[in-house]
Amino acid sequence: MAANPVQLSGLARRLVDDKLLEEHVARDASEEAAKTRVPFVTHLVQNNLASSLDVANSAAEEFGTPLLDLTALDPESIPKNMIDEKLIRANHAIPIFHRGNRLFVAVSDPTNRKGLEDIGFQTGVATEEVLVEENKLTAFIETYLDSQEGGGLGDLGDDDVDLDLEAVDEGGGGGEEDDPGQAIDDTPVVRFINKMLMDAIKSGASDLHFEPFEKSYKVRFRTDGVLHEVARPPVNLAPRISARLKVMSQMDISERRVPQDGRIKLKISKSKAIDFRVNTLPVLFGEKLCLRILDPSSAKMGIDALGYEDEQKQLFMDALYKPQGMFLVTGPTGSGKTVSLYTGLNILNTPELNISTAEDPVEINLEGINQCPVNHKVGLDFSEALRSFLRQDPDIVMVGEIRDIETANIAIKAAQTGHMVMSTLHTNSAPETLTRLRNMGVPAFNLATSINLIVAQRLARRLCDCKEKIDIPKSALLEKGFAEEDVDRGFDVFAPKGCGKCSGGYKGRVGIYEVVKITPEISKIIMEDGNSIEIAAECAKQGFKNIFESALIKVISGLTSLEEVDRVTSGH
Repeated sequence: MAANPVQLSGLARRLVDDKLLEEHVARDASEEAAKTRVPFVTHLVQNNLASSLDVANSAAEEFGTPLLDLTALDPESIPKNMIDEKLIRANHAIPIFHRGNRLFVAVSDPTNRKGLEDIGFQTGVATEEVLVEENKLTAFIETYLDSQEGGGLGDLGDDDVDLDLEAVDEGGGGGEEDDPGQAIDDTPVVRFINKMLMDAIKSGASDLHFEPFEKSYKVRFRTDGVLHEVARPPVNLAPRISARLKVMSQMDISERRVPQDGRIKLKISKSKAIDFRVNTLPVLFGEKLCLRILDPSSAKMGIDALGYEDEQKQLFMDALYKPQGMFLVTGPTGSGKTVSLYTGLNILNTPELNISTAEDPVEINLEGINQCPVNHKVGLDFSEALRSFLRQDPDIVMVGEIRDIETANIAIKAAQTGHMVMSTLHTNSAPETLTRLRNMGVPAFNLATSINLIVAQRLARRLCDCKEKIDIPKSALLEKGFAEEDVDRGFDVFAPKGCGKCSGGYKGRVGIYEVVKITPEISKIIMEDGNSIEIAAECAKQGFKNIFESALIKVISGLTSLEEVDRVTSGH
């Protein structure tokens, strides 16, 4: 005879009524939480079944309990030594205020009456619960217990990881230890850093920032192009965290006065490794370290995964297979230029072609391609590497960035003498790229006859599946820049909502592109020394969509929001 299903009541029923959980999901979660002896709220948040904030809001309304934002509290200000670590962890609760004969205890599950009774029994003081978010409570407890251990980072529990770390010498480090794994015998710091590296990879972060301040130490991840604070280790651990990362990167740990560069290779499985490019910067209260994650899989996404519209993709592929000329990718730092170039190189990478790249530094190793790291200390810059390439009969040359007139002239000479040259510039649009090169001193004739295609790009955050439809008047859509035929035909506009599986309603990113083929008409404007406004007008006349117009297509497709379009295009 089958067991009777769990009858939903209290918080579980409220979450279903608030449409935060499906009934069968709430029932399964209740059964699993009871079976594993884990609080219901903790089970929901740990398994990404509901967001911590949504659960807390529903619980506060259901039980009439005040909701407090724990981030507003300093762990140093809470009552000390009233209860021990074992009781805190067993009940997942912690005292935060002591007023007269009452002790206010932070809990994430208002049904945790036994925890309050245990704490009241040990302290001999009447307890009163204060509701807080589950994820913030977990972080707050860890921070408090770390400070109680005399500056250590405490027990990382199930998140402890023993990673296979391999340092990569960047040529200027001079690390003092042969084995980075044995360089510093400081287990809490080692575990903390390993956990940060793994958390960054799991969350899809692009870089990590370790930042010392006068009274705090922050760790932030950049996820989907936006920075988020993820940890605040004790400030007195700053030198040890810095030293550990520098040793792992084969830097000189005794040198704190000048910036250094290094690299860490993290083997997360037998078949997959992820590189971290590490840079240190002396700041007022120590050293800031930035670790950029270089995931080789991002270079093999394929053209279809980048987000080009069909006509843009065709222009991209046509230019890629031309036997000679220049292929330029432009945009600000962090706009995905490197991934676009690597995608093109992977498409072209066949045994019949000799491909050479000059990069500063080489971010991702591409099998079958000759990658040359720029080394300014010995005089190997982009222009010198290009000169050497041309003596080795290359078919395709990639230059990391055109920064000066010398590099530009050599690249254009290569493009005019039977080579395909790919490179990047830091400009905001395709027309501005042409005027930037003219301002560098490149003759107009050389630009008009050598450049085949310019791709300007941005990365916008992609809406999660939890997105919600919003109503916007037709007049407002027209004023925003949408075409009248699109508005008349009708489409849905979505805004971020937020759930347990995304960050603020967004998950992942999508490319937004301006792809301009240099046509005879545009060449004529270049030859006449026209400005970027004139070039942009001709691009529009020929049907090449600019960044803003391409971004609006992503809104019509439901991939991103109007707020995100304003953020990445500066509101046009």
